[in-house]
Amino acid sequence: MRIRVASVALVGAFSMTAIATLGWWSKEPVPQSIAEATHWAPAAVLEPRLADSVMTVPKTTQVGGARKILNVPLLQPDVTETALPAIEPPLVTWTRQIASGETLDAVLANAGVAAHARAEIALALGVEYDLRRLRPGHEITVISNADGNPKRVELAIDDGVRIETVFGEELLTRVLEPDPEVVIFASEAVVESSISAALDKAKIPARFAVDLAQMLGGTIDFRRELSGGERMRLLWREAREGNKRIGQPELAFAALDLAGSVYEIVWPDDGSGQATIYVDGEVLRVFAQPVEGARLSSVFGRRTHPVYGNVRMHTGVDFAAARGTPVKATAPGRVSFIGRRGGYGRVLEISHGSDTLTRYAHLSEVPDTLEQGQRVMAGDMIGRVGATGTATGPNLHYEVRVDGRPTDPLSDDRLVEAADRDAVGTAALERLAEARSLLAERLTSEFVQTTTERL
Repeated sequence: MRIRVASVALVGAFSMTAIATLGWWSKEPVPQSIAEATHWAPAAVLEPRLADSVMTVPKTTQVGGARKILNVPLLQPDVTETALPAIEPPLVTWTRQIASGETLDAVLANAGVAAHARAEIALALGVEYDLRRLRPGHEITVISNADGNPKRVELAIDDGVRIETVFGEELLTRVLEPDPEVVIFASEAVVESSISAALDKAKIPARFAVDLAQMLGGTIDFRRELSGGERMRLLWREAREGNKRIGQPELAFAALDLAGSVYEIVWPDDGSGQATIYVDGEVLRVFAQPVEGARLSSVFGRRTHPVYGNVRMHTGVDFAAARGTPVKATAPGRVSFIGRRGGYGRVLEISHGSDTLTRYAHLSEVPDTLEQGQRVMAGDMIGRVGATGTATGPNLHYEVRVDGRPTDPLSDDRLVEAADRDAVGTAALERLAEARSLLAERLTSEFVQTTTERL
């Protein structure tokens, strides 16, 4: 064992000596550049300098021996706040026309308006409009909140006029007048059976048949003289707001070819209703309608009385119209009587000279401004249609009396003498020429438009 251990030690020593000798023998010198690089060191770092500007740092505070950094508010962007629009609660609209015999209170109750609100509305509307003049066809509109409380109530009466009551801190009532455009229309019609049927076939307002009968009834016997084939030409005015007509159309000019003669009527646009009738270009008579657009319901002469049932003399003519429709004087004169006369009811009479008198009966009211002895002109409003006295419904009974005896109002020419003389002079012929020219112009325009539409 000792020999083996000594042999291993000897071999190890010899090996180490050999390895050291070979390493020294193969070693080469290090290059100068590498040797210099081994001595490189980075430059010393300079102490940092504070900037000249002041920088705000979070403040600290000592709390119980510990340092606590206080919160610094973040910068807020400059944003303009825009309030959201308020959302209006939904509104409920209720509209209905007044029926015959209904009152304003009954209509509002039907709309679900509470009793105290109905009373307030009636008082507010009554300031601007006499509620006793309400009649069928007037329209009530109620605009309410979802809880049923009214916000606005509107009463539509005649000719596009509206009375509006607005609920707020206090009730506000105002009258809204329309501002319509006046449009002129013209058309032709050929009589086959009756004037009314001819107008209806030509799509002309059939109510003009009343105006023609009223104007020409005392000059032409339509039942006997109309044989068919007669040509009519009409010119009329309509007040319109957009496509909606306001009020009733008004005749401006009418011409009727009959038995070799031409009968023409010119109505002025001054609202007087006083018309001039011409035959073959010459003035025949001047006539002012007592009620514009009313239906001629009964003529002068013997008839079966509508109330008593026996045959009696009808001393005037009747015009059926809605209660409250304006009644106008047919000729200038002086008011000779205002009051009641038995079956005539409320009456107003006008004296036209020493022998002629006109009587307007069954009136619902007479203006407070009218007094006995006051002078009135043709077309002046002297009352309103009613049903006072012996009457089956609202109408005007119109009479013309000469020396106390009744005459046919549609054929008597004595009122022409009471009319202004300038109406039958040069001015009347100028109005006729203007009406003829406008009729020809409008008929040509209507023909061109109709032809273009057909093409």
